[in-house]
Formats: sequence, C-alpha cells, structure tokens
Amino acid sequence: MLKVNEKQKTDQLLEDIADYVLDKEITSEEAFETARYVLMDTLGCGILALNYPECTKLLGPVVPGTVVPNGTRVPGTAYVLDPVQGAFNIGTMIRWLDYNDTWLAAEWGHPSDNLGGILAVADYLSQVRVARGEKPLVVKDVLEAMIKAHEIQGVLALENSLNRVGLDHVLFVKVATTAVVTKMLGGTKEEIVNALSNAWIDNSSLRTYRHAPNTGSRKSWAAGDATSRAVRLALMAMQGEMGYPGALSAPGWGFQDVLFNKQELRLQRPLDSYVMENVLFKVSYPAEFHAQTAAEAAVALHDQVVDRLQDIDKITITTHESAIRIIDKTGPLHNPADRDHCIQYITAIGLIHGTVTAEHYEDDAAADPRIDQLREKMLTIENKQYTKDYLDPNKRSIANAVQVHFKDGSATEQVEVEYPLGHRFRREEAFPKIERKFSANMATKFTAKQRAKLEDICFDSEKVQAMPVNQFMDLFV
Repeated sequence: MLKVNEKQKTDQLLEDIADYVLDKEITSEEAFETARYVLMDTLGCGILALNYPECTKLLGPVVPGTVVPNGTRVPGTAYVLDPVQGAFNIGTMIRWLDYNDTWLAAEWGHPSDNLGGILAVADYLSQVRVARGEKPLVVKDVLEAMIKAHEIQGVLALENSLNRVGLDHVLFVKVATTAVVTKMLGGTKEEIVNALSNAWIDNSSLRTYRHAPNTGSRKSWAAGDATSRAVRLALMAMQGEMGYPGALSAPGWGFQDVLFNKQELRLQRPLDSYVMENVLFKVSYPAEFHAQTAAEAAVALHDQVVDRLQDIDKITITTHESAIRIIDKTGPLHNPADRDHCIQYITAIGLIHGTVTAEHYEDDAAADPRIDQLREKMLTIENKQYTKDYLDPNKRSIANAVQVHFKDGSATEQVEVEYPLGHRFRREEAFPKIERKFSANMATKFTAKQRAKLEDICFDSEKVQAMPVNQFMDLFV
C-alpha cells in the first residue's frame, strides 16, 4: 500500500531547543560567573596551543591572502576570516591540547568547544553593527550564549549516548552551536528549527579517531569542524533555506532509525543552566578527564616511588567503567593523541615526573623507557561504587585510586581521589588556579603590558561582561 506523503509534525526536541534559546532568561549568577572562568580558560588553552606547529598548520584562511571586511579575528594571530572559517580556527585552537572544560555523562564532551562558533559570530556581528553605527554585542551576550550551548550539549549527553553507536560527541557541539548562533544572527523560531534539523541530518563523524587502532589528531580539530559547520548552517537558514521537521523521527529515514538504533532522543531535564553550573574544569593536567584523578593520585605518590621505580612489582589503578571503556590501553601508543587518552601512560608520567604537562605526550618524552616499563606492571580494576557515583546527578564524581606494590612485599597507601580539582565541589579551590593558568598561558604569546590589560579586564566580572565584543577581541590580536 502506498504511503500518504503528509507533512510531518515538527519533532518536539527541535521545538524544545528552539524555544529555550529564544525565550529562556538565564538568571543564575553562578552560571554567569562560571561561564566567565570557562571563557578565560578556553581562550588561554587556545593561546597555549599556538605553540604547537601541528595545530597552527591548520589555521588561517582556506585561500591564502583572502581579505574579509569586518571578519572574525583569531586570538593570538593576525588572521581575519569569514565567520565560518573563523569558527574552525578558534574551535581547533581551543580543543587542541584537551586542557579545558569537560562534561561527563552517558555521552562525553567539551561544551566549551561551542565557543569557536559563538565567538566567531559575536566578533563578526559586533564589527558589522559598529560599521552601521549600531551597538555591538557585549561579552555578557557571549556568556549567555555559552550557558545555553553548554546546556543543550550537556543535557543531550545525560541520556543519549552517541559513543554506544560509534558516533562522536561533536555532533552535540554542532547541534548546540547551530541553535545559539542562529539566535545570535536574529533567527526566528522557524529559522532556528530549520538550521537545527539540518545539523542533525548532517549526521556525525565516527569516533574511530579517538580509539585504538586509529587514535589520531583529528580529535583535536573535530570540534572546530563541527562548530564551523554549525555557523554555515545557521547562515543558510537566515538566507531562507528550508528545514526538515521530521529529521529525527521520520520512520526509516530519520536520525533515530538510521543512526541511533531506533532509540528516541530525550532531554532528561528541562533546559536551564545546570550544565554550566556543574561543568568540570581541567586545572592542573592536560589529560583526558576520566584520568584526571588518576593523575592527581600518581603525583601524590611521586615522592614515595620515584627513587624506587626499579623495585616496583605491580601498580593497581582502581577506576570506573567509563575510564576502562575509553582510556584503558595496553601495547604501543603511536602519537600524542594516543598517549593523552591512556590512563596507564598518564599515571606513569605522574609517578615518574610528579606532574603531567602537554610536553609529556610528545615523542621525545615518550621515548623514556621507564614509561612502558611501568605501564606493563599496571592493573586496572573497576570499582562498582565509583561507576555508580559517576552517574549520580548529585555527585558526578570521577574517582580513581592508585597504589604501588614493591617486590619486597611492601606497598604505598592507596591514594584515592574522588572529585578532581575543577569539580563543582572544589570550585573555590580551583578558581585562583584557573586565573594563574590563564596568566601563564597568556605569557606564551603576549607582552607583560598586554597580559596586565587582559588580566585587568578578564578578572573583573562587571568590567568584562559590559565590554563590547569587538573591543574584547582587540585585546587578543
């Protein structure tokens, strides 16, 4: 029997996201203050990444020498780009070192990745408005867009596991950026829904570049690619490009049937500011977040073991299920992307050096034979309570414990770290260190005078929120 070609009702999820970005007033002071630290930390990590040629080789215009009136500035560089390529550049910089915020749930990810598109569009819009004699956006507008993008990506991640079907979490980045950027561009509800539907229809990249045997550097530019595509789709929607109301639920052809094992996508909770309030900062160590507490534990044991490395018989890492599934690796590690996603490598570095830095993932550092010698002695064990607490919305712990056993039968104490520095439960402890991290990252690119001005603005909540975006971006040029 022929099916009647009736127009489908718009998927509720598309409606809910569009209504949220258009109508929801964010009133949480905690969310805005946390967003300010996320903005600082994210830009700082992007500036630090400019010291790595593998990152900078990807930056700049698609066609060298392209001139873009009122174009997006790329912090720390002289590039002035169209907002689509600007989003790719900024998004790639800020994700390169895997050293800023993280969200852990049924799906993982880095909500700050959305800043690539948000900042690119905000700078472009502000310059266009100034050229027309209109008021530019201010940084508070950027923070609000960040809060909403964090919320969309993070709440989608609470129950909808892309990794379980082999897809990468940057799809949620594309969806979140598409929604908030279309709104920033002045989009109506219809235009936001149209753009969102196209973002879902785009599908997603496979996760294979995050896992053995294919772990590679694409994981560092995948979010830049996603946020760039989001800006492109938003601009197309603003030009009147149509959308697809059943993009998610169309029988046989929608996202849910084709790519999500016929599961229905759900929002576990109403969209507000929960994710920004609970987001995790990477304060001390540039390592995959499931290993942050393992790094803290290993560093705490450094003094006890560094002079006895040859006497070690066994190292026990007690962890949670997600860490075992994602970063429990044996055998050769082929590149920095492989190493910073290996809990054994990260633990070994902490035990040997008493710290973990981005340089420890490079080939020269990885050539130290002691690293693999320690890795071969490591045993990873799941603690069911750690796994339960990881998923508990009132705890959201990321627990790891490390214990070193020696050949003479003695052992260190088991060092357990339940909540990493940067967790909501350790925020007050983290904020001063995030400021110091920002200053240190700025020092890799800017003069003392420039740094002082950046700190004066960024460390003052009222001052930075009121600042026009185009003037804010001037500080980083």
